[in-house]
Formats: sequence, structure tokens, C-alpha cells
Amino acid sequence: MSDHDEDKQDRERNGPAGDDGLPEADAPDATAADEAQAELAAENAALKDKLLRALAETENVRRRAERDRNEAAQYGHTGFARDVLAVADNLRRALDHLPAETLNQADERLRGFVEGVEMTERELLNVLERHNIRTINPKGERFDPHFHQAMFEIEHGEAPPGTVVDVIQTGYAVGDRLLRPAMVGVAKAPSAAPGDGGGQRVDTSA
Repeated sequence: MSDHDEDKQDRERNGPAGDDGLPEADAPDATAADEAQAELAAENAALKDKLLRALAETENVRRRAERDRNEAAQYGHTGFARDVLAVADNLRRALDHLPAETLNQADERLRGFVEGVEMTERELLNVLERHNIRTINPKGERFDPHFHQAMFEIEHGEAPPGTVVDVIQTGYAVGDRLLRPAMVGVAKAPSAAPGDGGGQRVDTSA
């Protein structure tokens, strides 16, 4: 047998050789590769979902902190403001207690004292306003149960029923939050003649 025939038989027994002269290895199993790739894709999707959830939670925490910070800046002084209202009430009572005719006949010292009290009241109200605390003085306005507290109803021939015709105590609000309702008297329709069912009542409930 020639050398050429022996080489041919060796190649048939050992299979085709690679570039390095060694027998070629079998190709990787395609199914195993697909499964590994699918596992990697699933793991990547799970990690991406966790990342998005973490980012969303971080954003929610940031927004809550910002909202709490804004509310603290806007409403954090509510308790103090409620206590200061007593001072404003007392200044107003002191001014209302002095009849106008007495003031007209008063000497310069009393006039100066009253002017000082008036200036103090104005300055106090200005300070409250600078801190977003506004007065509620709704005389002539429609009764609003969210900001007004009806103390009585009174028949009124000129004002429409449900109109605030008297303010017993001024109310206050901090921004859009009620600090103290205005205590008011509300107009109602005059009583009807006997047998007509009486005058129209106003709903003063909140």
C-alpha cells in the first residue's frame, strides 16, 4: 500500500482536520445556547424593572419631601397665628368700645391714644397678611358655610336671603385653609302672611 493510500485511510478514521491539523470539534448545541440567551434576557428585564421601580420610588420620596417642605413653609405658623388673633380681636374691641361722639369730643391726648391703637391694629394686620394670613369680612356677600358661621338669621327687606348682613367677629384664613370662620348674621326673607308657609329659610349648614 502506498503512502497516499495510508493517509487517506487515516483521514477517514479520524475525520476532517482543522487548520491546526487536529480533528474538528462538534458544534455547540443550538438549544442550550438559546436557553442561555433567554435566561440572560429574562435576568436583564428583571434588573431593568427593579431599576425603574427604584427610580420611581426615589422620585415619589422627593416629591413628598418637597410637598411637606412647602406645606411647612406655608402653614407651619398656623398655631402661632391662631393665638395672635386674640390680640387683633382685643385691639378691635377696644376701638369699637369707644363711641364716635366721645372721640369727637375727646382731647388731644385721648385722640393720640386712639390713633396709636389704630396704627397698632393696622400694623398687626399687615404683618399677618405678609405671612399669607388674610381676613374674612364678608358683609354684603353670599353666605358660605365653608368660611362663615351663621350666628343668627334676621328678616331683611333689602338684602336677598342668604346674604351676610352683619359680621360679629372677623374670620381668618391661611392661604386656602380656614383658620377661623367669620361669625355672621344672615338675611332671610320677611315672614309671609299667615297661611303662606312662612319666609324662606337659608341653609347655614356646611
